[in-house]
Amino acid sequence: MATGTASARSMKVDDPLEDFARRAITLNAATKRVYVAGKGPAVIVMTEMPGISPHVARFARWVRDAGFAVYMPSLFGRDGAVPTEEEGVATLQRACMSAEFRAMAANESSPVTQWLRALARLAHGECGGPGVGAIGMCFTGNFALTMMLEPAMLAPVLSQPSLPLREPAGLEIAPEDLTTVRARLDREDLTVLAYRFAGDKICRAERFAAYAAALGDRFIGRELPDEAANTDVSPFFASRVPFPHSVVTQHLIDEAGQPTMAARDEILAFFRKRLGKA
Repeated sequence: MATGTASARSMKVDDPLEDFARRAITLNAATKRVYVAGKGPAVIVMTEMPGISPHVARFARWVRDAGFAVYMPSLFGRDGAVPTEEEGVATLQRACMSAEFRAMAANESSPVTQWLRALARLAHGECGGPGVGAIGMCFTGNFALTMMLEPAMLAPVLSQPSLPLREPAGLEIAPEDLTTVRARLDREDLTVLAYRFAGDKICRAERFAAYAAALGDRFIGRELPDEAANTDVSPFFASRVPFPHSVVTQHLIDEAGQPTMAARDEILAFFRKRLGKA
């Protein structure tokens, strides 16, 4: 069970991430900074927009405290920062123009997922166990599904998958990749966990319907009520995301009995089940 160490930190000041090892990892001729902590089977925590905020780091610590080795790659933004409106908007604009991401178009897999699949292979080799788990959030929300092209990946979680931004019913994965992943899910009896708030204007109900149509009963979608969302959020979210969105980070209410905490606990239990953690 997760401990209370992550909850003791303030979400309103920059997080120094001092309890993570900072590693420069080169894969597929590209080097990225990855924050690593904990022991056990590996779980890759991919940040939401606009970067590794204190809320994202808190979730990573919950995963670590549950008995996993966390690999948290820096994909955009200023690591550990409380996202301001101006900085967050600039980060989003850069990411949307980056060749690494497919922010607007449906039926395409973001090129960065190839690097993330390689990270999953590396993490599995370093940590052992039956395989690797991963969670994507918001801008990275679908990445854990595309990473299922890597055999080491066993436990994909999609938290408010938000791409493509302009197509509510679109899926940010190439059709041939989706077909391959669906076949693997069926063959190996695996499932995909996904979460959204009912009133989310970015990750809308149409997207979950599209996932359900593509993956059938291999897709387990959870919809949380809007009243379950935290309202005390960072300036970027207060201004640019003024509705329930981030299930296990900004809009999570860190109190026992809350639906968002139940979602967190279900995710940790999913990782335990798939990765062989008692």
